[in-house]
Amino acid sequence: MEDLNLSLFVLYMVALVFSLSAHEAAHAWMSDRFGDDLARSLGRITLNPASHIDPVGTLLFPAVAFFTNAPLLGWARPTPINPANWTRRRAANFFVSTAGVLANLLIAFLAGAAIRLLLELGMITFGGSSFVPTMTESILARGAVELLVVLFILNVTLAIFNLLPIPPLDGSKILGSLLPERWESAFQSLDRFGFILLFVAVLTGVFSSIFRLIMPFAWAALLLGY
Repeated sequence: MEDLNLSLFVLYMVALVFSLSAHEAAHAWMSDRFGDDLARSLGRITLNPASHIDPVGTLLFPAVAFFTNAPLLGWARPTPINPANWTRRRAANFFVSTAGVLANLLIAFLAGAAIRLLLELGMITFGGSSFVPTMTESILARGAVELLVVLFILNVTLAIFNLLPIPPLDGSKILGSLLPERWESAFQSLDRFGFILLFVAVLTGVFSSIFRLIMPFAWAALLLGY
């Protein structure tokens, strides 16, 4: 059992580090497209984890969460941006904030598509609670399938979490960019309470409730076909 937990932990950490790196790199790339080259100059338009890892948010917090059965989330170093360099501020704010979520949804889609293809080809089967290779009992094959599943679940989770309209999450910036300009500054004043609101949302089960509401649809799409 300990070996199994350790294996799952390694798969989870690989998936998390990659997914968070893609999320932040997408922010950096989109900001650069709108004229802000700050993140590019700091080497953040890359999938290299070394450019994005936060020792606490990417390593320590997820490790503690995994082994205590807490929500499996984490964070990377925020992408540095300079909105003053954006050519179209409100449009840039929307697309830069959306880019990270779209990166996670793309990874989830690709992982799900790979799982679906393996199902269609009969190379794996769904055993009621897990996907199992049918043509080999290789540990490597089982690990590869499990990694795809972890990538799918994790990136759907990250997308849902980041869409919460609570500062400093992307959802708050997306909502702020869609509000009338006269309301935007008032909404941004909530930033000072962001971490408190976020803590309350996680502690009271608001996020878990939203996750449980949406995740069955993601699984249905995966098992029944997109």
